[in-house]
Amino acid sequence: MKRPWICSQLGAREHYAIPRALAARGELQCMLTDGWVRPGSPFGLLNRNLRERFHAELRGACVRAWTAGLVAFELGARARGFCGWPLTVARNRWFQSRVARYLASLPQGLDETGMPILFSYSYAALVPFRIAKERGWRTVLGQIDPGPPEERIVAELRGRYPQYAGAWQPAPAEYWAEWAEECRLANVILVNSDWSREALLAEGVAAEKIAVVPLAYDPPQEARSAPRVYPRAFSAERPLRVLFLGQANIRKGIHDLVSAAEGLRNEPVKFDVAGPHGPLPPSLPENLTFRGPVPRGEVGRWYRHADLFVLPTHSDGFALTQIEAMAYGLPVVATPRCGTVVEPGRSGWIVEPGNPGQLAEAIRAVISAPQGLAEMSAAAVKRVEDFSIERLGHRLARLGETLAAATA
Repeated sequence: MKRPWICSQLGAREHYAIPRALAARGELQCMLTDGWVRPGSPFGLLNRNLRERFHAELRGACVRAWTAGLVAFELGARARGFCGWPLTVARNRWFQSRVARYLASLPQGLDETGMPILFSYSYAALVPFRIAKERGWRTVLGQIDPGPPEERIVAELRGRYPQYAGAWQPAPAEYWAEWAEECRLANVILVNSDWSREALLAEGVAAEKIAVVPLAYDPPQEARSAPRVYPRAFSAERPLRVLFLGQANIRKGIHDLVSAAEGLRNEPVKFDVAGPHGPLPPSLPENLTFRGPVPRGEVGRWYRHADLFVLPTHSDGFALTQIEAMAYGLPVVATPRCGTVVEPGRSGWIVEPGNPGQLAEAIRAVISAPQGLAEMSAAAVKRVEDFSIERLGHRLARLGETLAAATA
């Protein structure tokens, strides 16, 4: 038996994949979000970032948003000098209060299909979940990261590599206390990787509550290009072009990438790091260049220019950049801590986090045998099909059936 879903979503996380997948199956009752800016809206003209708060696949869906309130909140926060964790906590609570008032106005059972399933992403789910549980609704928590274990990993790396630490600060205790209550109130906790599942189990979350559902990704049209052509051998004139794209910080293993590049300084390879970064050490290997932040509209150019994508992350719930890279035909070198995407020996390589020597060896293997890259590139493109919106919808439908059966 199907149940209607209500999705509570702060921001445009995952390009609205969860509500889109549900809407495609006719199971989305409503999406609640902080900002929703249809094409031509004056809010989009006022703020470029707000233009991304819309998706054409949800054009006809029920969407309840508080866009004017969001703009007022952000302006007020800026005027008061809010930043960092105080701003994050305040924003989460502001959004929850709006969602809670809306949920309280709804009838207990929405229609003949019965009580809904409330989905909300972690760290902004507590107050809505309390209302849902009072009404007997089922609750699904979308866990966006590996939680406290990830914070401990970053804290340990920050102590070992202070030159890459930047302005990172641990979350306040109240943040994790409220998260623990969210987990308690959730009937199901969706994690997007086995790594996140392991992290939550380590925090004492019951195994029977956790379901692994990978993220979804729709490749842009520009990624659907002709097969890649690689040289017969890499050289100083045509080196192997390795790309890292995203936040260049210690959690992502940027220090390991710098160390690997140093170990490959006599090989025909060039590294590009495209993305925001903090302070950098005074001396970096000459074969590695930090390019700084890249506008969203230009990421395709970086993927097309590269031969290989690397992600030496120490902790990611699920790294969408690896699927983006594969959609453009890039084999990927990643770690086991960012989602089960790369098929070792077929679409890329898996190396252990914190092992720059192993990372360098994987890249050296590519340099010595470029003839295998074309086949890996084709396999990478094919692999992306496993992460479609349609497949996400099927996974959510099975979950909804299980929850409905539990309350029948």
